[in-house]
Amino acid sequence: MGKKKLTEQQRRQQKRKKLAKRRRRRKILIVVELLILLVLGVGVYAASKYDLMNINPIDRENVMMNDEVAGNKELKAYTNIALFGIDSRDESLGDGNRSDTIMVASINNKTKEIKMVSVYRDTYLFIPKENSTYDKANLGYFYGGPELAINELNRNLDLDITDYVAVNFSALIDTIDAFGGIDIEITEKECFYINGYMTETSEITGKEKVELYESGLVHLNGMQATAFCRIRFVPTVNGTNDDYGRTERQRLVISKIAEKAKQADLATLNKVMDAVLPNISTSLTVKEMVELLSGIAKYELVDNAGFPFEKAATGMGSKGDCVVPVDLEYNVKELHRFLFGVEDYIVSGAVKEISDRIIEVSGLKHKETETIGGSSTE
Repeated sequence: MGKKKLTEQQRRQQKRKKLAKRRRRRKILIVVELLILLVLGVGVYAASKYDLMNINPIDRENVMMNDEVAGNKELKAYTNIALFGIDSRDESLGDGNRSDTIMVASINNKTKEIKMVSVYRDTYLFIPKENSTYDKANLGYFYGGPELAINELNRNLDLDITDYVAVNFSALIDTIDAFGGIDIEITEKECFYINGYMTETSEITGKEKVELYESGLVHLNGMQATAFCRIRFVPTVNGTNDDYGRTERQRLVISKIAEKAKQADLATLNKVMDAVLPNISTSLTVKEMVELLSGIAKYELVDNAGFPFEKAATGMGSKGDCVVPVDLEYNVKELHRFLFGVEDYIVSGAVKEISDRIIEVSGLKHKETETIGGSSTE
């Protein structure tokens, strides 16, 4: 039997269906092309900005993590990056400089929520340099730059960090100025010390100093906010003192910058990057930067804290006054609870050994470690 002849109306309907199908295909192709162009555009844009930075690829085999940590399933759900603020008297960002600020930014890969932890720079930790020693945490960067500093964080805190971003004073000043300044609640004493720290910061960076004459909720420019971050001799508005107060101020300023960044338009963000990137050193590749930037609108800084959680300021012989974790094993458990939501975390053998050594030298042990079968030197 031959094919059944179509009526004129059926032919017209069939033709319309074919045309509609072609249009759908064309739309899909256009969308795919646009997506490809967008990804390529972001890549080219990131590459153009990448040239402005001090690129320092690190040997990831040198940022040793404990073997027990390498296969940790909980950590795989997060991207952990080390952030260093360098107390540099010139434009250098490598070893020979102390890390005035040491932070870990932990990004939940699924929710894009970020938690930050400041490691107090005077924290007494194991520094895995050639002649291994125990000393203040900020000396890791001094002895071996970002590689040794990351190694130190991984070995002492059971982390899996392989990348870092380091900035100097100029980068922080330029970032805040590009965003038009930030509003911070300050005390009269903080106002006095801001002016004092600005003198030195201005000499280091060559940037202008504008005296501050008021307290309360004050609009700070980049120089003033950077000086605010350096204060450690007076309590914060929350009553936190010493280096603990200094890191609290730093986290506050970063949270204010994050708020500004989320509200900024592309032109402002572009201005920020052009001003800041020359004063940044990082190990991130263009591909990694693009992956991070692709979710920037979803990022949210949800919490921050200082490490160690339980601590004691005490003299440690030739090392001087240090912040001693009481004890390291307990504090690492609390760190993994805070960053990754892991209850009853069991520290690695390496951390337990370091913790035992610090207990032996300092004589300080947390009660929970004693009662739950933790490390002991008795």
